[in-house]
Amino acid sequence: MTRVNQTMEAALAVTRFGFGARPGEIEAVSADPRGWLEAQIRPGGAASPAGPLFDSATRVQQLLDYNELAREGRRDEGGDDPEARFEALRESRRTLTEQTGEEFLARAQLAATTADGFAERWALFWANLFTVSATKFQSAVLLGQYEREAIRPHVFGQFEDLAIAAEQHPAMLLYLDQAQSVGPTSIMGARREAGLNENLAREILELHTIGADGGYTQADVTEFARALTGWSIPTPRNLESLPATGGRRRQRARAEALAGEPGRNGFVWRSAMHEPGTRIVLGRRYAQSGVEQGEAILRDLARHPATARRLARRIATHFVADQPPESLTARLEAAWTRSNGDLGAVARALVSAPEAWSPTADKIKTPYDFIISTHRALGVSPPRVQPLNQALESMGQPAWRAPSPEGWPDTAADWVGPDAVVKRLNWSKAVADRLPGYEPVAVAEGALGPRLGHTSYQALARAESRSESLTLFLMSPEFQRR
Repeated sequence: MTRVNQTMEAALAVTRFGFGARPGEIEAVSADPRGWLEAQIRPGGAASPAGPLFDSATRVQQLLDYNELAREGRRDEGGDDPEARFEALRESRRTLTEQTGEEFLARAQLAATTADGFAERWALFWANLFTVSATKFQSAVLLGQYEREAIRPHVFGQFEDLAIAAEQHPAMLLYLDQAQSVGPTSIMGARREAGLNENLAREILELHTIGADGGYTQADVTEFARALTGWSIPTPRNLESLPATGGRRRQRARAEALAGEPGRNGFVWRSAMHEPGTRIVLGRRYAQSGVEQGEAILRDLARHPATARRLARRIATHFVADQPPESLTARLEAAWTRSNGDLGAVARALVSAPEAWSPTADKIKTPYDFIISTHRALGVSPPRVQPLNQALESMGQPAWRAPSPEGWPDTAADWVGPDAVVKRLNWSKAVADRLPGYEPVAVAEGALGPRLGHTSYQALARAESRSESLTLFLMSPEFQRR
């Protein structure tokens, strides 16, 4: 391979598969672009953001404490000092929200500085597949923990293990209302009016595995939802503190039974909520086996041929083109099938596929991609979360706030409307005006390498000011696409 071709491959490696080039990165990668990508496919998964961040179990307890404070306030609305209670609740909510913002900033700082851009993009692809949105406060406060503990460690492992970790995390259970789903004839269901919730079961089938055309029926959704009852989160501290003496002994024993068995990352199996009985999903029978019943169904869905086919196309669409070559989708599906859903093998098939290396850039950057790649091109990291959030909000992709369980859209039509382009232009100009010390042509050459076309180069060189030139670079077709 000639040096020119190697440099172009390096530019494609860091801009298409990653989040853009940092100064000097294209030159460093050009010695072995494909080897650089393959070296990031590690059994331990993708790196996590750094910092003094809480784990899931701690965060769940903080959320439960907040909920208990809210309940106490409602019970004591006519108490001695309602204003003090309200202020304590507001301060607790503010603290939880600020800590969530710190998580998002740490995530953006990792993306802006990491040497493993492909691993980071791959991790966020899977986080978007298994979307949990901040549109609900209860799930929003767990989003950082969800990505760090349920998604990132598993993105180069077996897909079924990733699916189990994602679906059992408290963030997902709260977002899709699974934590309160109760089997009608379970111990808890028989004692009070409680309902079965089908949200998680439906989204697993429709969005996370086989897809809407995967051949399932409403009966399959209901049966799967029954199998998932008991997947929940811990109970508040006050149940755990009931005394075990005298007449309270039986009450404490019942509370312990309802509290359930703790699992990883704040997940709890509550057998008293589980609908007993054999389940039949997609024609396969699953014996009553407690928490393992839902897990067995989910693992079979993860191994289903329709899942391999659907997710292979989704990977190709995200990384290569809105309408990816059928040959690429088939290549990824074959790698998935041969390896029984080994995501590391699928990632290696992607980076080795000839179709993935076309010099034509077909993918429009999302607002998050655009902002992160700008920071990388300039060699800086987002210092504060507020301006980052404001920029994302103005461009239509607010932090962690996907509009539905489908996640963020992934095609040009969703991101290149006239208003969206104006918002990107305004932000680019504001960035350029604040950074007068940069040499725009050098920044463009470092960020794009041989992807920088002659027309764009001439426009940058002939601009009347550095600010104008840098704005033109950020809005150039080469930089807006990957």
